[in-house]
Amino acid sequence: MKDGHPVKASITNLVTNKTITFLFNPTEYSFSKQVNWSTATERGANVPRLEFEGGQPAQLTLRLFFDTGEKGEDVREKYTNALWELAMVSRQKTDPATNRGRPPECSFQWGKVWSFKAVVTNLTQNFTMFLEDGTPTRATMDLTLKQVEDMDRFPAQNPTSGGVAGYRTRVVRQGEKLDLIAAEEYGEASQWRYIAAVNDIDDPRRLAAGAILSLPPLPTR
Repeated sequence: MKDGHPVKASITNLVTNKTITFLFNPTEYSFSKQVNWSTATERGANVPRLEFEGGQPAQLTLRLFFDTGEKGEDVREKYTNALWELAMVSRQKTDPATNRGRPPECSFQWGKVWSFKAVVTNLTQNFTMFLEDGTPTRATMDLTLKQVEDMDRFPAQNPTSGGVAGYRTRVVRQGEKLDLIAAEEYGEASQWRYIAAVNDIDDPRRLAAGAILSLPPLPTR
């Protein structure tokens, strides 16, 4: 919150670059992460040796609230249908392991630096207010996101904030090209390949005006 008021948050479909922006004022949100350890056989010991097998992706669980009652709009068309698309197979996104379509990745951003790149693993929607004709105007949505990038690439600003230092976004302007954006943001035009990889851009010559690009810090060499 900022000065006692909710701060805008957004969820961006990283295939279509469609962004849902809304006010976010949670009473709580939760992260969870599973770490795999196996038990090694060790005769004669009270406590067997543990061997680290690897970590599982972190999960972020959120409850979102949407209200379009003031304008009488359909809350599905305004907000929630776009979120359902994140749980549906996209013809524009192919799983390299199966060569079949899969749901798109997305980016959740709260404020200026808090960002989480993920896929949707669970989605529950409840409608709580309607117009006389049955059009829903208020909804809550429970959303579970599973991490798709190692957060070690984006060090937190401090131990308590969890904010991602240097993680920015940029709205593409008409006529902009990826190499010029890379030169402005990273000081090297050659970093257009990094921006394309992070944002799953197949054709860097065709950037849609209004698209939102994720611009994380460059990986440490």
